[in-house]
Amino acid sequence: MNKFDEQSTLTTERLQLRLVAVDDWQFMLKLLNDECFIRFIGDRKIRTKDQAVEYLQGVMEKSKSSGDRLFVVSLSAVDCPIGVCSLLKRVGLDAPDIGFAFLPEYRRKGYAFEAASATLGFAQTKLGMERIIAITSPENADSISLLEKLGLRFDSQIQFGDEFEESLLFVLPTR
Repeated sequence: MNKFDEQSTLTTERLQLRLVAVDDWQFMLKLLNDECFIRFIGDRKIRTKDQAVEYLQGVMEKSKSSGDRLFVVSLSAVDCPIGVCSLLKRVGLDAPDIGFAFLPEYRRKGYAFEAASATLGFAQTKLGMERIIAITSPENADSISLLEKLGLRFDSQIQFGDEFEESLLFVLPTR
């Protein structure tokens, strides 16, 4: 069961998802420089504490006006950040995009599915979002598998961003 409180925190059986804060700079610096993050999501060119803090301040400022949500996913038992899950309205896409990224040692343990399921539930029940999409690299088999497990279905190939030749667009069928 997923729960949402007024401080924008989601909880699941094993995880806590809270909105990102500037204090998360060390964790985000590590995640943004993970080779899989760079390969499949993109190189944000964030290499220092100051760049990480500036990046997080930008994300937080944008979320105030756009309603974007970037959740830091932590293990409930030890309050250890392990990944992120997001709902972002991206330029060029017609609906909020759900995304996720986890540190290597926390992949393939069901955490991404648990966090993304909670985020989807929050988007639909608390935010009233009817259309939710996801984009991923055609080479990212793990992401494709997770999106399908979440109930999203392949829609089309699209050109998205300068870093990738093409992306796959997945859509969550409306209820």
